Amino acid sequence: MKMKKYFACLMAALGLNTACAQANYENADVKGFAELMNDPNVVVLDVRTADEFKEGHLVGALNIDQTQSDFIEKAKVALPTDKTIAVYCRSGRRSASAAGRLAAVGYKAVNLKGGIIAWKEAKKPVTTDTYEVDVFKTKSGKTVKFHALVHASIRIEYDGKEIEIDPVTKLGNKTIDYSAMPKANYIFLTHEHGDHFDKEAIKLLTGEKTQLVMNKRCAEMYGGPCAVLYNNQSATLGDINVDAVPAYNNSEGRTQFHPKGRDNGYILTIDGLRIYIASDTEDIPEMQDIKDIDIAFMPCNQPYTMTTEQLVKAAKTVKPKVLFPYHYGQTDLSGIPSQLKGSGIDVRIRHYE
Repeated sequence: MKMKKYFACLMAALGLNTACAQANYENADVKGFAELMNDPNVVVLDVRTADEFKEGHLVGALNIDQTQSDFIEKAKVALPTDKTIAVYCRSGRRSASAAGRLAAVGYKAVNLKGGIIAWKEAKKPVTTDTYEVDVFKTKSGKTVKFHALVHASIRIEYDGKEIEIDPVTKLGNKTIDYSAMPKANYIFLTHEHGDHFDKEAIKLLTGEKTQLVMNKRCAEMYGGPCAVLYNNQSATLGDINVDAVPAYNNSEGRTQFHPKGRDNGYILTIDGLRIYIASDTEDIPEMQDIKDIDIAFMPCNQPYTMTTEQLVKAAKTVKPKVLFPYHYGQTDLSGIPSQLKGSGIDVRIRHYE
């Protein structure tokens, strides 16, 4: 009997589901699980396949398939150890296994009994929105999550804070339900074009403590309290530092789209992690002064912003560790990773459109 117990605990230490590991997590019914989801110290995790996730999932859930061999490795990157992980699957069996494995490596995990089947039977809401999420760590080990919403709209989560970049409620056939998201701590607006500036989105995201940062033209159109930054100005917002940098067109025949001196790009420095939000710009000379960037979001939709050739040139100038081409419309980005091969830049193409 002692040998069996030893073997079971050894299996748990290796990340495999056992009774020993299961003893370290809790089960919750639908009501209890729903209450957990309202706690800011809880992360909701869907451990089904990506295809199942796309068919419908709980609002705000992350997706890591527990059948993948690197499940625990991905979990350690994406899930903060100081949060409770609320885990679910279709019926509760796979999530029980995942909860046990997470508990075995130090997480506090709660499993949804009955899974999403029980959730739906209780008439609880699900969504088919499939925003892609990328997770990074700051210098002190805090988690920063980037949600690819649409076009130029980016949601950032950091240390319990919500940061929104150029939020818009609707673009083409895609609608973003900001009413289902937490109120923003910070909203950054780059310029006044309709795919970047949307009063309705700002209204839905603004709470008592929301701070808005924008260029002068957006501030004039918004008409409410906000902070205005001009090119080359900086500000400190709590533990986040923001630098406003130029963003404009400089090619003949394009300068009317984004004239020099009007619009902002932003560099956010979050606990040592430097994030460049380029906004609508071409590969302008000022990019030579942008240094030590960990993550860059750069546009690529000619003729309004950069061509693919300009994007490659701009990336080689800024040299971010990770590049997210965004704002790309119908532009074919498939050749960009090969053009930047060997540059040391990790190119990640997400579905922002």
